[in-house]
Amino acid sequence: QLQLVESGGGLVQPGGSLRLSCAASGSTLDGFAIGWFRQAPGKEREWVSCISSDGGRQLYADSTKGRFTIVRNVSRTAVTLQMNSLNTEDTAVYTCGAAYGGWGICPTAKSPIHFWGQGTQVTVSS
Repeated sequence: QLQLVESGGGLVQPGGSLRLSCAASGSTLDGFAIGWFRQAPGKEREWVSCISSDGGRQLYADSTKGRFTIVRNVSRTAVTLQMNSLNTEDTAVYTCGAAYGGWGICPTAKSPIHFWGQGTQVTVSS
């Protein structure tokens, strides 16, 4: 029902920035809460950040607080994850997931995710 597409990944040097986007193909993200997750080689998938369907609630993993910012665009067609001060530990495949957004819902590690994107590679290396 909902097809998610991530974009914005790439190669960046330590201390650099990237902006990832999670968008719905042929639709909007209105009514969905969005979570960002990442998985590095040989590691379990890790929760990164989330935002509620109305944008009023945002949460961040401890490892990203102060460096990452999640926002919804005005048209509700995309959710953006701004990543600053990147380090090598941020290297991973980043994936967004959508959950039906009831009041206050902000998908974290153990939250149910109804739709997943394909992921985008982020590599932080000098």
